[in-house]
Amino acid sequence: MASKYSATLISAVIENSTNRSSWQTAVTEWQITDCIEDESCSSQCVCGKEEIKYLFEITNETNGNILFPIGSECIKKFKRVDLNETVSIQESMFKLLHAVDKNEFISLKGGLFSRKILHYLYNRGVFRDNEYNYYNGYNDYEYMIKMFNKRDISKVSENQDKKVKAIILNHIKPYLKRVLAGKIKSS
Repeated sequence: MASKYSATLISAVIENSTNRSSWQTAVTEWQITDCIEDESCSSQCVCGKEEIKYLFEITNETNGNILFPIGSECIKKFKRVDLNETVSIQESMFKLLHAVDKNEFISLKGGLFSRKILHYLYNRGVFRDNEYNYYNGYNDYEYMIKMFNKRDISKVSENQDKKVKAIILNHIKPYLKRVLAGKIKSS
């Protein structure tokens, strides 16, 4: 990390950390606590880089300090798998919401879904119990994984495709609208 942006990031993180002895120890104190999408890309990262789209908030778990906004590229410099996964999921959630809102054709193979995203949605209770899944949301999650794993998309029947779309529209879309409400900043 040799650029002026990297130096500014390192300084901001270390100054706001409890353990200020090194970058490697300071980055272990931080967690992602929020994310906002700036559609106009008019925001500036704490490192000074302009035109960032995804504005992450990170909070220091030991002293409560907050850094905002911080871009996904800077978070990747922390070199933490857990933070990178959170960045990926958050960005994917916004992309999925926009696709649903635009009534785009959404399939499990269209690049908007992954096993991690489906697992994330399951852990958030998105696949709710109802009569169609025998009052067990896990059945819908398992079904979505099964459909995602199909190698030959042409072997997905019309009824299977209808069920996937029903789960997306009746469970995933309302969840995205609820949790991302107010988190999209327009120009």
